[in-house]
Amino acid sequence: QVQLVESGGGLVQPGGSLRLSCAASGFTFSNYGMSWYRQAPGKERELVAVINSVGKYTNYADSVKGRFTISRDNAKNTVYLQMNSLKPEDTAVYYCKRAGSIDYWGQGTQVTVSS
Repeated sequence: QVQLVESGGGLVQPGGSLRLSCAASGFTFSNYGMSWYRQAPGKERELVAVINSVGKYTNYADSVKGRFTISRDNAKNTVYLQMNSLKPEDTAVYYCKRAGSIDYWGQGTQVTVSS
C-alpha cells in the first residue's frame, strides 16, 4: 500500500534552517509528481512546493520563494524540502502528498520556528 513518511521537523530559531524528508513506498515513485503542504493552527492547509516526476519542474508558494527548495532522489524514493531563513510564520505541520487521481498524504512533521 502507498506510504509516505515525513521526518526532519523540529524546533528552530528564526533565520535557521531545516531539511524535511518524505520517504515513499508502495508505488513507482519516479512516475509521480510530489508536493509539500503545510497547515498552521487555525488555518487551512496550503500548498508550499511541487516537483514533477523527474525533478525538472518545480513551483513554490510566493511566501516561500527564494527560501525553500524542493528536490527529489528517485533512487531513494524520497522527496525533500530544504527550508532556509525560517520565520515564525513558517510554523506548521508539514505534509507531503503524492500527485494522482487519489490523494495520498503522510502523517506530517511539526516545524516550529521560535526564539
